[in-house]
Amino acid sequence: MKADLPLVISITSGKGGVGKTNLAVNLACCLAREQKNVVLLDADLGLANVDVVLGLTPKRNLFHLFHEGAQLSDVIMDTPYGFKILPASSGVSEMLSLTAGQKIVLLEAMDELEDAVDFLIVDTGAGINENVMYFNLAAQERLIILTPEPTSLTDAYALIKVMQQNHDVHDFRVLVNLVSEEKSAKEVFRRLYKACDHFLTGISLDYVGMIPRDAGVRKAVIHQKPFCIQDPDGPASQALAGVAKTIQTWDVPNTLDGNIKFFWKRLLFRQ
Repeated sequence: MKADLPLVISITSGKGGVGKTNLAVNLACCLAREQKNVVLLDADLGLANVDVVLGLTPKRNLFHLFHEGAQLSDVIMDTPYGFKILPASSGVSEMLSLTAGQKIVLLEAMDELEDAVDFLIVDTGAGINENVMYFNLAAQERLIILTPEPTSLTDAYALIKVMQQNHDVHDFRVLVNLVSEEKSAKEVFRRLYKACDHFLTGISLDYVGMIPRDAGVRKAVIHQKPFCIQDPDGPASQALAGVAKTIQTWDVPNTLDGNIKFFWKRLLFRQ
């Protein structure tokens, strides 16, 4: 990865319950262990739970940035695992849909981080609502979390379709979670690929890997610790460590796709 710009990766899904937030937290942890500077943005603004997964209690969150004049430095929080989080609020109706002004406030605030961050990981909400679309468009890479459930497949397809037809986004990465083996993961990916190839035009899907079902993951969630810390030799931890190494080979895209981005000023300057 080029060192002059952070790489912004959205961790997203068409439906809830696919392990998205847990994977985002553990991916941040894996990258931090590789001596990368990582910030994890909880972009599930109305139902935030990154802090819950980590067992942390933030004093301030993005609500205070948008509504009470807090600075980014007031909101960003260290974790015991070598990365920082930008927590959001839960159960606050004012956060369910950001205004245009709030989106600009967030982008401007994040510019403060550009020299100190290698990776900005954005844990989006599930579905295709306005906030989910916004954060996926503001990222440079979109990593879709897929599981073998039929609803996961259909909702992932819906997310891809909306992003392509409404926002001219064509490139996606796919990580398959909660599978028994690599063969099963590739079959799940193949079904999504086939649907996109048949009904949509010009979609590029890149299979990043798979995370196996692992009892250690559930135990770590109960203890509010990253599974890659609590059970570093477990199959899920080993698989995600491999994904983290793959992600470190990704370059920051050389061209903008017409959508507003995190760190867009510097991206534009580089053109």
